[in-house]
Amino acid sequence: MLYIVVMSKSSRSKSKPVKSGAGSHSKARLISSRTVYRGPVFWVTTDEVQEPGGVRARRDVIHHSGSVVVLAVDESGSTPRVLLERQYRHAAKDYLWELPAGRIDAGEKALHAAQRELLEETGYTAARWRRILNFYASPGFVDETMSVYMATGLRAGPAQPEADEVIHKRMVALPRRSAWC
Repeated sequence: MLYIVVMSKSSRSKSKPVKSGAGSHSKARLISSRTVYRGPVFWVTTDEVQEPGGVRARRDVIHHSGSVVVLAVDESGSTPRVLLERQYRHAAKDYLWELPAGRIDAGEKALHAAQRELLEETGYTAARWRRILNFYASPGFVDETMSVYMATGLRAGPAQPEADEVIHKRMVALPRRSAWC
């Protein structure tokens, strides 16, 4: 399931989504928190909370610095094409076709992370960038937000993958708008 959070006009320049809806004005109270795992990419806490509705509960939360996804669109031909990459994903135990994506490093801005990931993984750079979506990947137990950027005005170049990345790339034609609207 994809959880999309509506962003207010005043918050669009920030990297965190704005939470909206019923109960958004009441606050949860953190009673206790302890780190039960810390790794190089994420860490896990076990939290005791008093939630806004009055429920007291234990919540295990995976914390992550956030990530970016790049919708790289080649508009140079008569049919727009999207850049996809294929790589092995151990959690899925398979090779997957994906949009270029990656983690936001500590102190890094989301846009810079998107530009860096596109270049590293595919060798492409883009003349124009626009954030089109910001969402929580799985807000029931993960605090990671993902920012999706559309990149256009693409220029190909040599990829700069990390040592453990074996990535194949492909441009895929987008169907005509009437086929998916």
